[in-house]
Amino acid sequence: MQYQLITTYEQLEKVCIAAQRQEAIALDTEFVRTRTLTPHLGLIQLYDGHQLVLIDPLAIENMQPFVSLLENEAVVKVLHSCSEDLETFLTAFGTLPSPVFDTQFAASVLGKGPTLGYAKLVEMLCDVSLDKGESRTDWLARPLREAQLSYAANDVLYLLPCYQQLAAEIKQAGKVHWIFDEIALLGAKKRAQMPEDFAYLQIKNNWRLNAEQLTVLQALAAWRLHTAREKDLALNFVFKEGHLFEAAQRLPDSKSGLSRINGINHQSIRRYGDTIISLIDDARTKYAQTPENLRLPVVLRLIDVPKYKKSLSDLKVISEKIAQENGVSSDVIASKKQLNQLLKWYWFQVDETRVQGLMPDVLSTWRAPLFMPHVKALLGDAPE
Repeated sequence: MQYQLITTYEQLEKVCIAAQRQEAIALDTEFVRTRTLTPHLGLIQLYDGHQLVLIDPLAIENMQPFVSLLENEAVVKVLHSCSEDLETFLTAFGTLPSPVFDTQFAASVLGKGPTLGYAKLVEMLCDVSLDKGESRTDWLARPLREAQLSYAANDVLYLLPCYQQLAAEIKQAGKVHWIFDEIALLGAKKRAQMPEDFAYLQIKNNWRLNAEQLTVLQALAAWRLHTAREKDLALNFVFKEGHLFEAAQRLPDSKSGLSRINGINHQSIRRYGDTIISLIDDARTKYAQTPENLRLPVVLRLIDVPKYKKSLSDLKVISEKIAQENGVSSDVIASKKQLNQLLKWYWFQVDETRVQGLMPDVLSTWRAPLFMPHVKALLGDAPE
């Protein structure tokens, strides 16, 4: 099928008005995210069963017709493995598509394979082999070559036929709400922001630090996340995580002390050395002046909790039981990561889920009624 390249507001408006009349549309994005914290949108692919278009967001100043289409609850948006697409839409337009039918998750629910790639799904359902040769394109460069545009068009051309087959099977299985709820939950997590003061929770090996070192890590991680957001730089392009941890561990009081951190480069010290030394000094002063009962609690690992292994094992049994009752694999019901998330939320005073204002996945949306009675019996009432 021939695609049309959309480069003007007038073309975009016409395309979106037509797409608003359809029951479902296939969407995909091409973006660049090499040194940046956020993805930078380069191209949008849309197929509604009648028109296959490639929308150039760099050429169109007013994208409101497309935003209205994204937000139209009467039109199902079909995407495949949509996590990064959701983040891209949220960054570019401040909104998320809804409702979303993710063909990868649907295929997983139907037992066609976990985390199935788009090309594999198309081959399985449509008996078509796709060329993935242009996947490393710089989608912000212009002009885009014909081969690149054709590659992008193929990413949505077969998505609707896949959706139609999967949606019919999902409806028959009575699990349509699982698909829409799963992506709505993913969208809520994309919207959630890690508070800067809790960025230290995401630093590897934070549990190795004592209370004073952790207070320093809190200050350094908050500064790094703030700088990354302000400059739209990937976190490790501000300051590498390993160097951040080592600075908190060693507590250097000079740039020469900072330079002894293994692998740190002179450019990082020249650019941020004074700031980091000042942050360390201020954090240590704060620690010294804070009453012991108000200091940061050291970070616990689940493995440090004596009942962890038994509780995780019990949750896995529950997950298997729910999976069998619903005719799906246990991976669909809950991953180990999701079960660990639940235990952290129950047992720890501070955890990543709670500080972002979220609930554990297994106590959210479609999983909640399946898990809640079992979790309450095993772990007790939900913590406040």
